[in-house]
Amino acid sequence: MVGKTERTLKRNILQPLMDIVGPSRCRLVSGAGEFYLFGRTVYLCGANDERAEQKIRGLTLAGAYGDEVSLWPEGFFRMLLSRLSIPGARFFGTTNPDSPLHWLKREFLDRAKDLDLKHWHFTLRDNLSLTDAYINALQAEYTGLWRKRFIEGLWVVAEGAIYDMFDESRHVMDREPFGDWFVAIDYGTTNPFHALLACVGPDGVHVAAEWRYDSQAAGRSKTDAEYTADLKNWLAERGVAPRFIFVDPSAASFIEAARRSNIGGIWAADNAVIDGIRRVARLLSAGRLTISPACQNLLKEIMGYSWDPVAQARGEDRPLKRDDHGCDALRYLVNGTAAFWGGTMYGDD
Repeated sequence: MVGKTERTLKRNILQPLMDIVGPSRCRLVSGAGEFYLFGRTVYLCGANDERAEQKIRGLTLAGAYGDEVSLWPEGFFRMLLSRLSIPGARFFGTTNPDSPLHWLKREFLDRAKDLDLKHWHFTLRDNLSLTDAYINALQAEYTGLWRKRFIEGLWVVAEGAIYDMFDESRHVMDREPFGDWFVAIDYGTTNPFHALLACVGPDGVHVAAEWRYDSQAAGRSKTDAEYTADLKNWLAERGVAPRFIFVDPSAASFIEAARRSNIGGIWAADNAVIDGIRRVARLLSAGRLTISPACQNLLKEIMGYSWDPVAQARGEDRPLKRDDHGCDALRYLVNGTAAFWGGTMYGDD
């Protein structure tokens, strides 16, 4: 059994399966990567990068189950199929739709008649465990690309503006504090250093302030110690002690410098790009993400944030890497605070 990671496999598949069949018929051996179901040994594997295919080389399998197959590397999927050598072996997999140019769609689903393959298309309403109220709520929250993929189950291209649901009249305002304070930072030396201060709670996310330093515009780069001092001063001016500060995970030297200077709550941010974009889009669609008009750099970026057409031609969803420092910090913020605004619900793993 394979998932993007073993952790997501256990959460999405194994735990519900154990709840259904009961502990007398299945058993998970934590740390061993093995699951016993009706007396059969099932090996567990994560397929998070191209090197993952090395984990299954040499196996002889009677069956395989895959969760979210479109998130796997193509090489892993092809290696897994080659391991199903016992007569009558079968592969069963699930996935949400992606780009119509994705390798799974192009090389397999579109060639179903030429292959020993059968596939089914479902919409959200085909899930009989979900209530009408819940489905209606999700339909209201997802728009555009995400609605077509996650609600209607369609393989559609990501093109144009990423946050096409952004509306200044709806999303730009000042608000009174309603939850905990958090900071998210996209670190830069030659590129801009962009920090966002936000209030987060069950009512959603409000970005209240930003601090940005552009070394190219200023004509001088700053050291980690200088950035740390600037961050302290910026927070002190606002009288805020954030619960957590999420920092670009590639900024290891700055994270270490901030921790040594006794800035509390420093965390390496979750840099899941597509999940972060989807979460931001979901909050915007639901009217639960607002931005202060004082955050002019973020507002300018969010209105121009676009999909990369070159990457899309390869079947990849990827934003253009230009004028995106505030948008990157916003992703770190929304990913890191998901549990505080309610982002751990179905469809938002």
